[in-house]
Amino acid sequence: MSLINRDAQVIWHPYTQMKNHLPHVPIVRGEGVYLFDEKGKKYIDAVSSWWVNIHGHAHPHIAAKVAEQLNTLEHVIFAGFTHEPAVRLAERLLPLLPGVQKKVFYSDNGSTAVEVALKMCLQYWVNTTKEPRTKIIAFKDAYHGDTFGAMSVSGRSIFTEPFSPLLFDVEFVELPNAQNIEQLKSKINYLSNEVACFIFEPMVLGAGGMLMYEAIYLDQLIETCQKHGILTIADEVMTGFGRTGKYFSTEALQTEPDIFCLSKGLTGGTMPLGVTTCNSKIFNAFLSDDKLKTLYHGHSFTANPVACAAALASLDILLQPETLQNIKRIESRHQVFSESIIGHPKLKNVRQNGTILVMEWQTEGDTSYLNGLRDRLYLYFLERGIILRPLGNILYILPPYVISDEDLAYIYQNILTALEEI
Repeated sequence: MSLINRDAQVIWHPYTQMKNHLPHVPIVRGEGVYLFDEKGKKYIDAVSSWWVNIHGHAHPHIAAKVAEQLNTLEHVIFAGFTHEPAVRLAERLLPLLPGVQKKVFYSDNGSTAVEVALKMCLQYWVNTTKEPRTKIIAFKDAYHGDTFGAMSVSGRSIFTEPFSPLLFDVEFVELPNAQNIEQLKSKINYLSNEVACFIFEPMVLGAGGMLMYEAIYLDQLIETCQKHGILTIADEVMTGFGRTGKYFSTEALQTEPDIFCLSKGLTGGTMPLGVTTCNSKIFNAFLSDDKLKTLYHGHSFTANPVACAAALASLDILLQPETLQNIKRIESRHQVFSESIIGHPKLKNVRQNGTILVMEWQTEGDTSYLNGLRDRLYLYFLERGIILRPLGNILYILPPYVISDEDLAYIYQNILTALEEI
């Protein structure tokens, strides 16, 4: 049987209605920005395989470091033990983050990094006060993951609807802007004695529709939280490692979040790894002779040495001057193209932040993930050897940093053609 037929016998794919799904593409090899199917057809991976692959597929430097680590130490329990890759990764990562982050807690992916952050914040108040705070503030269109805590602080949607009765109470607020910022600050002031933390995706909300807002207003929300001791969590799972033109999106802020959540590009897309970092204020609240103040959280593969080696290799590449030049090159190309399509009658909105270019198509009726335009656009580009995975009526480009100008031009030209034909 073909790979597709074998897949159909045994696999349940994510975010997929398995009864009437679109055909799955059998990928057998990756090289740079390209993926190849079993018939040899080449695809430009213009969404970085769910935003994780920042340096291209099968990168030789990452592959070599992973192979070296596999022949040295593949895994060891991280409770009561440690190892060089985990320590070295923390030593290199903490100074790169904005502010003064002091400790790294390892987990497996973006959702678990968020779970750890939420548990840190909620237990912080249990450890430090007789009247713990339990309310959390989040943006109403946020997406922070699919585990239960991460779902709870994500906007209510088709992803969370079946589990609504089981999600904990969250105070959702609109994205800040010049018109509503004072109202949002007033709301935080009013709820301040109840709120444990404020979690946010800085400047770009990913799965919620690649929505964008300005750093100046996020700064004001964080300042208001800090005035009341409310802890702040920057979810940089998607925006981290260069996506918005800086190593981290929060570099645009004047304020300093207490906690960071990282994953996706952390290992260059090679394998799963999650990181939650915190400042001394958070960490010191768990230091005690009372063992009940311990953060009782862990995963079997916490700080996996091979994943840490991949992350270290990815950092090697990220910090090369050439990588930052490529990020700026993509940013510049996106800007030129976006200016050429702004005002197109089929586009409701065009927006850009760093290497992320977003086109919101005009459409009637439902604009959610289930919008029928989504499949038409997806198949249109797939037929032309371009992997673009729209969020409903929202088409976006978020490529690996190694993409060439020629491949970007090919993507742009096909978008222009789609605007005429669809």
